[in-house]
Amino acid sequence: MSSRFTRRDVMAGGAGALALAAAERAHAQATKPNIVFIMADDLGYADVSCYGRRDYTTANIDRIAREGMRFMQAYANSAVCSATRTGLITGRYQYRYPIGLEEPLNFRDVGLSPDVPTLPSLLKKAGYQTALIGKWHLGSPPKYGPDKSGYDRFYGFLPGSSDYFDHANSLWDGHEKANDAGYLTDLLGNRAVSTVEDFARTRSPFLISLHFNAPHWPWEGPEDQAESRRVTAPGSSIADFDGGSLATYAKMVLAMDAAIGRVLTALERAGIAENTIVIFTSDNGGERFSDTWPFSGRKTELLEGGVRIPSIIRWPGHVRANTISNQVMISMDWLPTLVAAAGGAPDPSSPPDGMNLGPQLSGAAPVSRKLFWRYKNNRQEAMRDGDWKYLKILDQTFLFNVVDDPLERANLKERRRDIYDRLASEWRAWNATMLPLDPMSNTGGFGANELADRFGAPARERAVAR
Repeated sequence: MSSRFTRRDVMAGGAGALALAAAERAHAQATKPNIVFIMADDLGYADVSCYGRRDYTTANIDRIAREGMRFMQAYANSAVCSATRTGLITGRYQYRYPIGLEEPLNFRDVGLSPDVPTLPSLLKKAGYQTALIGKWHLGSPPKYGPDKSGYDRFYGFLPGSSDYFDHANSLWDGHEKANDAGYLTDLLGNRAVSTVEDFARTRSPFLISLHFNAPHWPWEGPEDQAESRRVTAPGSSIADFDGGSLATYAKMVLAMDAAIGRVLTALERAGIAENTIVIFTSDNGGERFSDTWPFSGRKTELLEGGVRIPSIIRWPGHVRANTISNQVMISMDWLPTLVAAAGGAPDPSSPPDGMNLGPQLSGAAPVSRKLFWRYKNNRQEAMRDGDWKYLKILDQTFLFNVVDDPLERANLKERRRDIYDRLASEWRAWNATMLPLDPMSNTGGFGANELADRFGAPARERAVAR
């Protein structure tokens, strides 16, 4: 029996399918993009395999990089989490706000004021649905909270950390306690999947901020319920300073990677992957089990390892696949970039300190940046200008070329005194435009004593740093 279809029919049908696919892509490019912003907690620069981790493979995060762009010179706004989250959500230096002076936020009634324009509130004005899934850490209700800063939905935890299994008193679903049992990374990934499905049905654009707690301590993999019971037992500390291992850390990162894979699949299943921006990054440099190569330093330190982070974006039709960018960028750049992508505009009362990365996402050459940091612990100061970095720790000062010397070993302060003096002067001028340091703010910071030991702080200062 002969076929009913001729070769011409088959070719016409194939051409029609291709034309339909092209039309769908064109429609996606003409509409406002959805945004899934994924942030890890305390993940080091080289803790994902596409940035160099060798002892495990983060297949789904690598896929985002393979289908998008990796920034090779990406920075966090701070070496600790609440400060970076302030910079991310406002698009501005966190030192403009009282909450940004806490570094980290732990003890006082301080939070992000509801009248501050934020990434979710600006996107809501542009017609977006918004959800935060995971860590908030920008102040406690009733004065502060995700719903007061632009998020329609919230599922996660409010303080800086949560146990991965014992979260009955820390996990919230909106304003109600969530009674969901299970490994927290999985719960956050599952809620992100269901939120993608819910939002996709409305056909309105959306922002989902998926802020994992992984791989923040306590170090517990998906099968480590016994460790959770030990850490959360009466008299124990959730900080888990005597726990963890490289193998446990790998399991935590891989569980997060698997959850991200489920979110990517949900976008495809809903038919919206082509019109969704997916971003993956971290809030600061890595902790004790992290890989920060080729940098030295870690969380709480303004050495490169404390502020250099992975930063990846996938945006089909706008960002060419499998590309890298040497543009120096920082967490607060995402607000102007994403608001512009959504067709919105920043609030004139709160002009971003970050830059719109749109041209670089489209292939424009990198532009030189001047970025500034300060951290109360051990009186740290830092500025990057082009390839140069000014750094102060306690009373010791440095000038590094962080492109030629990423390990920050060769102090060029005397050899290039002209550059050192200029950067130190510019840092002081910038600092004068920020809120002054608050002597009552929290000075806690894990790793502070180690840094003080390395740079010669007396015992009294080490005790204060603790």
